[in-house]
Amino acid sequence: MEHGTFTDHSSATFSLTEEDHTLANAVRFTLNQDPRVTFCGYSIPHPSDARVNIRVQTTGDPAREVLKDACQDLMLMCRHVRSTFDKAVDEFRISNPVKEMNIDSKK
Repeated sequence: MEHGTFTDHSSATFSLTEEDHTLANAVRFTLNQDPRVTFCGYSIPHPSDARVNIRVQTTGDPAREVLKDACQDLMLMCRHVRSTFDKAVDEFRISNPVKEMNIDSKK
C-alpha cells in the first residue's frame, strides 16, 4: 500500500505487510545507494504487527519507480551472492572429495 499525495509523486510511504527488519533494512540500504534518493528510512509501527513502513523521498523522480528500481537491484545482488556462494561450494567439493569410511572393520 502506498501513502502519499496525488500532486507530489517524489515522496511516499510504502506499507509492506508480512515483512520485518530483514527486507526493510536491505531495501533501505539499496535505496540510499541511489543518487535520486534524498531520504529513505523505515519503521515498524508495533513489534507484534508484521508490517514495515518505508519512506522514500527523491530529487523529483516518482518514489514508486525509484522503489521498484531498488527492489530490482536488490534481487540482482541476491542472485549474485547466491551464484558466488554456489560456485564456492562446488569448488570446495571438487577440491575436497569425501573420503570413504570403513565402519564395519574392528580395530
